[in-house]
Amino acid sequence: MQEEIWKDVIGYEGLYQVSNLGRVKSLSKIKLNKGKYPFKTKDIILKHSLDGGGYAFVKIFNNTSKSTYKVHQLVAMTFLNHKPCGMKLIIDHINENKIDNRVENLQIVTNRYNVSKSTFKNRNVSVGCQFIVSTNKWRSQIKINNKNIHLGLFNSETEASEAYQNKLKEIS
Repeated sequence: MQEEIWKDVIGYEGLYQVSNLGRVKSLSKIKLNKGKYPFKTKDIILKHSLDGGGYAFVKIFNNTSKSTYKVHQLVAMTFLNHKPCGMKLIIDHINENKIDNRVENLQIVTNRYNVSKSTFKNRNVSVGCQFIVSTNKWRSQIKINNKNIHLGLFNSETEASEAYQNKLKEIS
């Protein structure tokens, strides 16, 4: 069994921590009972909810505001040093399970790579591949800066797809 490692959530140090296994907890704190008597609360593992896309999220609070974060974002920011930058670089669940937020299941990829990866799994024909009847071959091509770049003709869809994926990694 893997050891669980906890680190402070960036911007919420001393209030919340996230673990390498994808759990989030609220740290113990001193509160006043009836406004007078101090008592110490316990650490609490937060229950997550699922958003419309099937991703786990939690709501966390500081003294002045409440924020909602997807759990995979907190894990990636804390353990992979991910800095949110719009849609340029995003967090990918390697095994495609949106609630498996263990750090080893997350990777930072380009949005283009992530879209082509998911499209590849959900289509009958791989992204960037086309069967050419006249040659009985599979053509692989990729669009870069609105220009189609021919990657070659191949005997199988798998070979054509590999050429596309390799070029995609090269330009990412």
